[in-house]
Amino acid sequence: MVKLEPGNVLLKPSHRRQLMGWLRRSSRMGERLGDFDLTITISRVGNQHEAIAAVHDSAGDFICRTRQRDWRDAMRELVQRLVIQLHNQRLRRAMLA
Repeated sequence: MVKLEPGNVLLKPSHRRQLMGWLRRSSRMGERLGDFDLTITISRVGNQHEAIAAVHDSAGDFICRTRQRDWRDAMRELVQRLVIQLHNQRLRRAMLA
C-alpha cells in the first residue's frame, strides 16, 4: 500500500498521478517482497522540499530521506533511493533462501 502525505506542499492531481507513475516500479518490487507498506511525506522546509519515505515489508523496515530545492527533484531522488534499497533487500533475501 502506498500512502502520500503532502504536508504543507500543494500538489495538483496531475502531480499526484506523476508521482504514482514514478512509484510504480518500487511498489511492484515491494509487493514481491510481501507485506509492503510505503508512506511518503513531503514538506517544505525553508526554501527546500524534504521528502521522507518510510517503508515496511517482510524483509525489514527502512527510511529514505532527501532534500532538494524543487519537489520534483526531491521526489525523483527519493524514488531512486527506494528502488535501490528494495533491490538490495530482495537480493539479500534471495541469498538467505
